[in-house]
Amino acid sequence: MTGVLYGVGLGPGAPDLITLRAARLIEDAKVVAYPSLAGGDSFARAIAADLIASDAQEIVMDVPMTVERAPAQAAYDTGAAQIAAALDAGRDVVCLCEGDPFFYGSFMYLYARLSDKYQVEIVPGVTSITACAARAGMPLAARNERLTVLPGPLPEGELRTRIEGAESVVIMKVGRHLAKIRAVIDDLGLTDSAMYVERATLPQEVVLPLAEAPEKAPYFSMILLTKGADPWL
Repeated sequence: MTGVLYGVGLGPGAPDLITLRAARLIEDAKVVAYPSLAGGDSFARAIAADLIASDAQEIVMDVPMTVERAPAQAAYDTGAAQIAAALDAGRDVVCLCEGDPFFYGSFMYLYARLSDKYQVEIVPGVTSITACAARAGMPLAARNERLTVLPGPLPEGELRTRIEGAESVVIMKVGRHLAKIRAVIDDLGLTDSAMYVERATLPQEVVLPLAEAPEKAPYFSMILLTKGADPWL
């Protein structure tokens, strides 16, 4: 019999936000897989480091952060092949994923490659959206309100249109797109309603009104926007 592949969400970064189910699976895992920046460290492994057994086999997927898709796809092809080999040997594999596996999660690329051949179970994790909202003290939606989630790399015109038609907005993957996003929000007269959060729940966390945000933002940064004062009341 083949092993089971577990896609385990780790939450936004603080180790104590890992769920009990995820922690149990990681502690018992004989094979652990995770992505890392090519030639660098793995954020996913760092979150779960204290739970990984010293004798566990570790499958590291070096994923380059490039605009071109081909290099990353090749890295997931290689990782999927290594995971498949362990599964075929009857070994369960726990794959670590920052945040939630099915919400902008890297595990989705492995799921697409392996789920038609192997049993796959997903363990959800705390998303960066809920973590940032909690740290900013900013409720995002109540009653019948709509929450719109936008990726920062969207073109300026599309960002403007989607923000104009939204009630509450979360903009993810801010990074090098901060200046563009800030300009759009300012032009719409919504800067005073927006919060900036980077590296939520980590020791380096920054939570500021968007007007006070730094000029440069890391990849793990987010802007939260709600229209109107205290919309949840």
